[in-house]
Amino acid sequence: MKKATMKKSGASEGKGGSSPSQHIDARIEELGDWRGEMLARIRSIIKQADPEVVEEWKWRGVPVWEHDGIICTGETYKAVVKMTFAKGASLEDPSGLFNSSLEGNTRRAIDFHEGDKIDEKALKALIREAVALNTSKRPASARKKSKSA
Repeated sequence: MKKATMKKSGASEGKGGSSPSQHIDARIEELGDWRGEMLARIRSIIKQADPEVVEEWKWRGVPVWEHDGIICTGETYKAVVKMTFAKGASLEDPSGLFNSSLEGNTRRAIDFHEGDKIDEKALKALIREAVALNTSKRPASARKKSKSA
């Protein structure tokens, strides 16, 4: 019988008692190539940009970073690591980081290929803007819920 343990990371437990952070660690390890290194680098930048970020593991194996809603995901494919911003179409992108999923009304993505350099300053700014967008909408919805309760 497995003993349940409480984690203080803020991340919810995944299947098999593994936390989402442990699933992401395992994904990075199992990739074992440039994609794992790129995903680890992106993860580090996200955590630097938003120390309060919560890691999740959704949709049968997609790393997700949240703060009052989804900030972005980190999908890995054969030739690309895709960082999809849930509300990317609503974000300013003065550095032109978005290079994928540009036709939609909601999401925007950044495809990283082997050998690509990350503009950390611009990416952190984009992450912080996504967090600000999520947190700016929270108080209004919280007020609506409290009035109807």
